[in-house]
Amino acid sequence: MAWLSDANNWIALLEIIGVNIVLSGDNAVVIALACRSLPPTQQRLAIIFGAAGAIVLRAILTVFAVLLLAKPYLKLVGGVLLLWIAIKLLLPDDDGDGETEGNAGMFAAIKTIVIADLVMSLDNVLGVAAVAKGDVVLLVLGLLISMPLIIYGSTLIMRLMGRFPVVITLGAALLGYVAGEMAVTDPVAAPWIEANATWLHMFAPLLGAVLVVLAGKYFARRKKRAVVEVAVEQQESKP
Repeated sequence: MAWLSDANNWIALLEIIGVNIVLSGDNAVVIALACRSLPPTQQRLAIIFGAAGAIVLRAILTVFAVLLLAKPYLKLVGGVLLLWIAIKLLLPDDDGDGETEGNAGMFAAIKTIVIADLVMSLDNVLGVAAVAKGDVVLLVLGLLISMPLIIYGSTLIMRLMGRFPVVITLGAALLGYVAGEMAVTDPVAAPWIEANATWLHMFAPLLGAVLVVLAGKYFARRKKRAVVEVAVEQQESKP
């Protein structure tokens, strides 16, 4: 009861919720991209379980945020991983039949959401950790309250993707931008960049966005071409 009666705790809780909402825009984009091709029922399940898993991992990550972010090469590796995730999200889905393929697609979407959120949260958790000041109750409550808002945001973005396909490309480009931002703030690269190439703070995120779009479109065309060739070969082999 003492915790509930402390006004400072309520103010800090509101701050944590605000930080989570502001910093979770790109996470909502990932959820929408990963779930956009699933059937409606599976979309809801993938969004709920994916967001829940991401929230749990983000809470754990926040506890160790300062130690993790000081490790060299972590952000560089995370940036490369996020680039690959963004490119994969632009590829057309494989056609499949039956419940097994559907479930596999849903679990793949959940896995993508959790991994991408974990990578992108490397920077985000610092803001939450600073506000929580080691108070686990505040941290958990803030993340739990933020979760429905993240789910709603991802659902809204997914609807926009269904109506305006260009939003898919823009969402993937945003992830590439975030990957570029992560890379230039790695403890290994940051001192050299600050001393010799501050322009990389603007150039690297833009390069990441362009690279994701170009690579995604290229691999998408290759995948579609391969599918057509297989279909033609199967048709020709029929008696």
